[in-house]
Amino acid sequence: MPTTGESLHVQLLGPVRAWRHDREVALGPPKQRAVFALLASRAGDVVSVEHIIDAVWGGNIPQTAANGVHTYVAGLRRVLEPERSRRESGDLLVSAAGGYVLQTDPGAVDATLFELRHTRARQARAAGNLPEALRTAESALSLWHGEAHAGVPGPFAAMERTRLQDLRLTAVEEWAADMLAADRPVEAVTVLLGAVAEEPLREKLRWLLMTALYRCGRQAHALDVYAQTRRLLRQELGIDPGAELRTLHQQILAGRPIGPAREPARPADPAPPAPAAGLVLPETPRPAQLPPVPRGFVGRSRELAQLRRLLSDGRQGASTPVAVVDGPAGVGKTAFTLELAHQLSEHFPDGQLYVDLQGTSMQGRSLSASDALLQVLRSLGVESSRVPADLAGRAALYRSLLHGKRMLVMLDDVLSADQLRPLIPGPTCCLLSTGRQRLGGLAVRDGAHLLRLPPLGTQDALWLLRCLSGDRLRHQEAVARRLVGLSRGLPLQLRIMAETLAANRDVPLSSLVEHFATEHGRMDRLGLGGDGSISLHTLFETAYQALPEEAARTFRLLGLFGDGPVTVSAAADLTGLDEPDVVGRLELLADHHFLVRVGAGAYRLHELMRLYAAECAEREPLTDRSAAVARVLRGVASIA
Repeated sequence: MPTTGESLHVQLLGPVRAWRHDREVALGPPKQRAVFALLASRAGDVVSVEHIIDAVWGGNIPQTAANGVHTYVAGLRRVLEPERSRRESGDLLVSAAGGYVLQTDPGAVDATLFELRHTRARQARAAGNLPEALRTAESALSLWHGEAHAGVPGPFAAMERTRLQDLRLTAVEEWAADMLAADRPVEAVTVLLGAVAEEPLREKLRWLLMTALYRCGRQAHALDVYAQTRRLLRQELGIDPGAELRTLHQQILAGRPIGPAREPARPADPAPPAPAAGLVLPETPRPAQLPPVPRGFVGRSRELAQLRRLLSDGRQGASTPVAVVDGPAGVGKTAFTLELAHQLSEHFPDGQLYVDLQGTSMQGRSLSASDALLQVLRSLGVESSRVPADLAGRAALYRSLLHGKRMLVMLDDVLSADQLRPLIPGPTCCLLSTGRQRLGGLAVRDGAHLLRLPPLGTQDALWLLRCLSGDRLRHQEAVARRLVGLSRGLPLQLRIMAETLAANRDVPLSSLVEHFATEHGRMDRLGLGGDGSISLHTLFETAYQALPEEAARTFRLLGLFGDGPVTVSAAADLTGLDEPDVVGRLELLADHHFLVRVGAGAYRLHELMRLYAAECAEREPLTDRSAAVARVLRGVASIA
């Protein structure tokens, strides 16, 4: 796509290429092109080094990954601006805020331009301007030159290939429907034949192809497409064609005229499928997998209303509404999201899917996206032997099965964006998710709504404590308030306290309160069950184990700190790091809810996390702890 002008022009819809000053740029080895493709996809936005590493290496990150990123960026700078001296910063690929920015017009990137033109085609169609919609859609589709991000490695490229391919086929479907509305079925047939060959399980493409063939006078060919479709669906998925295809088949058999409808019509009384020879598997029941909301759910009305409004506004166009709820351990993310899911379920009549990804489970490794898709596909009626072996194949089949359906998907305990992205369904569905850390990349790249769930307010916490503890706290306002203060508003701790009160009715309240208030050993007492599976200590430990080693060491050393605010300079003294390095680790700990930001360059450990940090500090060698304390004392003395 060479053009004149000074700016950079990028091709992502095919082999990754770039042109500048009318000349193609040699982008270098595959991983360097992967870095370039990511930056081009986010043209004008800062992409952090951590995000680049995840996008290029995924879960198999070498120790040299950060150096590799810097090497690839240096290589790109040399080829993008060969006239730049090594001492000059350059104008195209610049460093900013812990990452890099490709400074070019997003409209000069073909993938971005394709999405803009696709949106404009939809707007023209909605306004009733069919010729303009067709022209704009054709100009959007003309930008494709093969498989998107072709030849580029890494999970980001793999998922972009799947996402953009799905969006392209949606654009083809809409263009073909407009062609039928314009009474131009002959021209639509050729394009639809190619699209069906690429995505044979996509029933809407086959509906459009059958309609176009029939309106061209090719009734036998249209019926043959239906026969092929029925054989394929039975062989691959063990199911029959959907109601729309069955109805169209009956109309073609009866020789009825089929008008230029833009969507497959949903009849009020769909014709039953024709009897077939051999075994026909029963239809998969509508999934209803949401667990119940825990007893005593209280409050959160503002947050629930906020997400209901955002998800309602987001269910338009080609974007899938996605919401991710994060927050510290024990804050009630799962209960809140289940409550939201049940409130929204009536808007998704085709069912609800639920998967626990076990991102912070102590029972073993978390569920990969591929394993989660296997679980979902089985629940949708796909035999295990017919599930594709690769992640991209499973994601494509999953989206094909949910295409056109209104289904709600909830993913609990997500560890990373890479776990979640392959399970984002099509735009008629909705995805809700929970996780410990804030997945900012999902908001930037996928338009996800992020909500950080705070602890309960005092009144809601008091109601929950009283509701679950029976009558133990009747007329005991001071005791109840003290327990709420000790809980820091965390619903899990409130539930543990309430269960302890209810189960120990013969123990005086004053003794139970002191049991919870005594600092020594408090983390061990905040649990239920002999296996310790329901405890704040377990939740904190799983989150700690997921930290990178550098951040984990910083957290251990923070356990030597008091209960006051942690400044950047104090943390630098404590760890022996330079301030720029320690800021990155403190920010990571804050994103994972180990620290709370209390101001510019200041953080705080809430009381329960401080107790846990003090416990973790014991894992640091005594000599290292002594050296850390000595550095802090020297820092205090120098200020004095």
